[in-house]
This record gives sequence, C-alpha cells and structure tokens, in this order.
Amino acid sequence: MTNSKTLINITNLSKVYHTGGTQTKALKGIDLTITQGDYVTIQGPSGGGKSTLLSIIGLLDKASSGDYQISDVSVAKLSESQMAKVRNREIGFIFQDFNLIGDMTVSQNVELPLIYRGVNKSIRKEKVAQVLKRVNMTERAQHLPNELSGGQQQRVAVARALVGSPTLLLADEPTGNLDSVNGDSVMQLLSELNEQGVTICMVTHDSRYAHFANRTVNLFDGKVMNNKANSEQDKAEVPPQNVAELMPSKIQVGV
Repeated sequence: MTNSKTLINITNLSKVYHTGGTQTKALKGIDLTITQGDYVTIQGPSGGGKSTLLSIIGLLDKASSGDYQISDVSVAKLSESQMAKVRNREIGFIFQDFNLIGDMTVSQNVELPLIYRGVNKSIRKEKVAQVLKRVNMTERAQHLPNELSGGQQQRVAVARALVGSPTLLLADEPTGNLDSVNGDSVMQLLSELNEQGVTICMVTHDSRYAHFANRTVNLFDGKVMNNKANSEQDKAEVPPQNVAELMPSKIQVGV
C-alpha cells in the first residue's frame, strides 16, 4: 500500500451510549487508517465494538469524541445533509441480512442508490447492467429476492453497494446468514473486487475469512488490541473450501 491515498483517518475516537442513568463506553480511543486499495477486517468478541466502529465509519452513527476524516474531510464539520450526501456517493454498504426490498426486482434493488442520487435513467440502466455482470447475476436481473438463494441475494447486495462507484465498501458480517459454500463464494467475490482496486473494510466473526484481507484489526472491550498485516502464509492457511474454484468464472470489470 506504499504511497496509497489515505481514505479513512481516525484518531483517538470514542463512543459513549447513555441509557437512563447508565453510561456504556462502546469505543475507547480508537486509532485507525485505511488507504486506497486496502482490505481490512475487524474482528473481536460480541460486544467488542466492531459494528459500532463500522457504523461510525459509514456515517450511520456519530463518535462522542475524537477525530474522523474521510477523503481528507472532517466528519465533525459536516451537516446531516452533507453526511447523507457523502454516504450516498462515497460509501457502499453490505449487511448480514442483505436488506433487499422484497417487492422490487434485482435490477430495481441495485438501481436505488442511483435514483437517490438523481442519475439519468439511461445511465442508471447501463450502470446496473455493468455491476450485475460484475457479480455474475445478469440472468437474475428480473427476479425477486425471494426467488434467489442466500448467496445470490448477497451478490445482489454487493452489486447495489458497487453501482455508485463508492470510495469505500463496508461489509458487516456479509457471510453471517450464509452456509459455508455460499459464504466462501461471497468472500471470493470480495477478494476479486479488492484485486480490481475496491477498498474494503469488513466486520467478521469468522477467523477463516479474516485471512482474505490484507490487514486484521482486533477489537476487545472497545479498544484496538492488534492491528497487523496478514502475511502470505496467513492467507495460505485458509481452509481448502475457501478457494476460487467455488466461483465458476472471473468477475468481469464493469463500472
């Protein structure tokens, strides 16, 4: 990642929740940098602050203190409308439960971020076709989510996250609702996207999948306990089922 542009720069970030008279410190003095082309996994036990940190990075929540900059812009200086604009233009989200709209087709689900952005219809159509090809879901474009397998639904969610060409792709337990075969396939998809230049930050509880990334950040009790690069040996130790053969063809570069 030498000389790569810094996309995310977090310094001494903390998050405190107040419930009645109770104070809960979810994050305590987090320092984290993510550069262009990086692939970072965030691991740790339940309640350790993983999803809270990802929500703050994705501008779905605000830090209580500390500094957070995305693309050299200080989040603390942004209004709510400016934050919404950054979310729509800079960040793509992939969730554990897919978050697809049941009465909309695959194409319509993927198109939504572009509609919110006010993109011309013909351009929307072209971009949707490109990303569906990229995740090997072209033939399912007119299907409804309930007509797809879990793995296929997550591929659609990935396409929706990519359609606006975001600066950063955030994934919160993207394999959490998938069996091992579909989980491995989605992880291979994310790896190939990263190879094509997509920057990824992913929360996962599965140590096997953490090895797909370039770097692993371990959170415990709201603190960064470890932040290390994954060696080629680490990646080589991924169990045999996590291999490219689970994906029948190379992802096509589209957007």
